[in-house]
Amino acid sequence: MYTKESQDNESVQLISGTPSVSEGTAGLKDIVPGQAASVSMAADATGGITAGNFIEPDVDKELFEFNSEDTPLMNLMLRAKRVNVNSPEVDHYMMDEAKSCVYTTGSAGGTTRAYTTLPLDEGDANALRPYTTLLVKDVDGYDVEGKTKTPGKDLMLFVTGHDTTTGFPVVRAVNGKKTTPEDEFGQIPAIPAGTRIVILANSLYETQKEVDPDLILPQPTRIYLQKRGMNQVVSDYFESQRKRMPFSQAVIAEQAIANFKVRGNRTLWAGRAGKFKVNVPKMGMQYVYTTEGLRWQFRKELEEPGTWTVDKIIAMAKMFFTGEDVPKSALLLAGKNLLESIQKIDYSRHPEINITTKQNSVGWTVTNFHTVFGDIEIKREPTLDRLGWSNSGALIGDNRLVHYVYSEQHSFEDRVEGEEATRNGLLIWDAIALKGTCHLWINGEGRDYESGSSIIKLWDQVTAPALDQTKDGNIYYLTVDCPGMSKTAQSGQLWKANISGSTLTWSRVKGEFN
Repeated sequence: MYTKESQDNESVQLISGTPSVSEGTAGLKDIVPGQAASVSMAADATGGITAGNFIEPDVDKELFEFNSEDTPLMNLMLRAKRVNVNSPEVDHYMMDEAKSCVYTTGSAGGTTRAYTTLPLDEGDANALRPYTTLLVKDVDGYDVEGKTKTPGKDLMLFVTGHDTTTGFPVVRAVNGKKTTPEDEFGQIPAIPAGTRIVILANSLYETQKEVDPDLILPQPTRIYLQKRGMNQVVSDYFESQRKRMPFSQAVIAEQAIANFKVRGNRTLWAGRAGKFKVNVPKMGMQYVYTTEGLRWQFRKELEEPGTWTVDKIIAMAKMFFTGEDVPKSALLLAGKNLLESIQKIDYSRHPEINITTKQNSVGWTVTNFHTVFGDIEIKREPTLDRLGWSNSGALIGDNRLVHYVYSEQHSFEDRVEGEEATRNGLLIWDAIALKGTCHLWINGEGRDYESGSSIIKLWDQVTAPALDQTKDGNIYYLTVDCPGMSKTAQSGQLWKANISGSTLTWSRVKGEFN
């Protein structure tokens, strides 16, 4: 039983004993956790130096100041879209962009009929509603009279309805082969399996005003907001002492706030979501929430434990900027080893890559990579090094973060009851979340983290990975043509490994990688 008597005895032990001093990140024993800033405690922690000679040597104030650039993610969060909420539990919605294309699962057309059904996946078939127009890639259409093929001008289809048996959309050819120029519709050329069909706008008849509606059902992700706090207790006697070092209350507070920000920045990166109860004296059971770190929110991961090249940088830019969700610019927060590897790339053979140093909108000095796909701003994130992710980084889209706030950051100052001391503190209750699907985590640590995201690997060899080098479902982005996978495997494409027993086959990933 934890009685008041045991609490009092513990307090006596804490005050009478020598306080335990902990090491910081640099290995310096300068942190006394759980202790108020009093002259007695400081004297004990420093080897018994008396109050009149509190600390002999002068100390540079820079030891007590942290550069604001030490917590880049927190600074980004404070600049992100702010959403005030009324609960520490928030449903965060990430709505997907509608598909721009579908792929046939079997062959179609190639007969004298003016209509055919398009074999598609079940969800794709239902998405193609009547009066929708479709563009069939790599299948040539015909001229206006329907007599001559028009190479390079794709076949266009018109959806008339759905087959009652299969559920596949029924289509007619807008620019198919006609028997006579007066025919309303022409014959549909052969459409092979795996053909890409681009979804265009619907086309209505002259008096039509009603079409099938679209039902959008966003899928929420539960976000927990974490309440973080910082307290400083300074005795009146401590503050009144004349000390040889400028060890004032303001300096103590400055360092405490910096420490508060650094620990908070680690939480924003690597925290895991949790909700549990604790028993609070005189208050009963109360909930504690821990927030999910940004690292675990990425839907796409680029696994790259090898050496970086210009081709890999271009491949990364292509994947980031050419999906359905297209940001204006990208910010790469990188660990030190990833930053070093990118810096060592030989760009002499790629004059089209423009590398400059500039000050971005946040006020940071960044390395700017200008590619034909878009600009990538690179900034070192020291917190990734401390978390063991020095080879990794986060490619984040411009204006693609949300800052959920349940309780705004506020400070307080109270007199400690029954003591000649003042308690100062900060409280904040918030969380950070990604929006959009463009964001890319660069996993350079050489191991999977099972984060639930899609993992893609860069492949720069003409031979395919062997059976013992890959796993079922692994996706590879080809930076060179790879005939070892398939005769049609070309640079810039995505291919997936399919393993059944001891058999490895390869299939092309269809659509944009999102």
